[in-house]
Amino acid sequence: MPIADGLYYEIHGASDAPPLILSSGLGGSASYWASNTPALAEHFRVIAYDHRGTGRSDRALPATTSVEDMSADVISLMDALAIDTASFIGHALGGMIGIETAIMTTRIDRLVVINGWRTLDPHTSRCFDVRLDLLRDSGPAAFLRAQPLFLFPPDWISAHDAALVEEAGHQLAHFPGTATVEKRIAAVRAYSPELLDMAATGHWLVIGTRDDMLVPLTSALDVASPVPWASRFTFDWGGHACNVTDPETFNRIVLDFLRS
Repeated sequence: MPIADGLYYEIHGASDAPPLILSSGLGGSASYWASNTPALAEHFRVIAYDHRGTGRSDRALPATTSVEDMSADVISLMDALAIDTASFIGHALGGMIGIETAIMTTRIDRLVVINGWRTLDPHTSRCFDVRLDLLRDSGPAAFLRAQPLFLFPPDWISAHDAALVEEAGHQLAHFPGTATVEKRIAAVRAYSPELLDMAATGHWLVIGTRDDMLVPLTSALDVASPVPWASRFTFDWGGHACNVTDPETFNRIVLDFLRS
């Protein structure tokens, strides 16, 4: 099992292809990108990893963690794999990790942020409150059972109910623990980059989804507001995890951007 500085990672695609790092959202798992990896790996050396504290990575977290700490993990992973610069796709929390890495370094060439935000929207904050209440009062199983409601459109949930039930069982068996989830939610709630137009470099694509239950479209697209060179794309359908629900459109749009 490949591990670098406590982080599990997996590589897909040709070793001499340009590197592309994938960073998932709150769940933190490399497996989140299963619907996208084959198409991306036709053109890139794709590196997907489990965030620290989750999955197959080191489960130990300090008393508090931050998006800045998670960005430092990305830099450590790049150093371990001898990657000087890379393109980066991040979903929600993963997008913020990419933003922070682009602010603090010049090592991100092209950045794709999916349903992230620059300033926490009151609606998103309410969703986090509800999810935390479920976790604390009803336990991990209830937390995971409710998770698809925040990630996917109703019709997609109906069509994939059996697979979602199976996936929830797998997630429960590998649940990182209440304390870790609370620390990660606190980190993403606290992150608010204010100097994007002054510090960030590279080319950006910011993606939002109209029917996202967790992040309002205006909040997701606002990530691009301080970045004059950023492009925007809006999914009319697909929910918070639009790269999972509509991988064909997502893969096409992202590959067009990354290869342009």
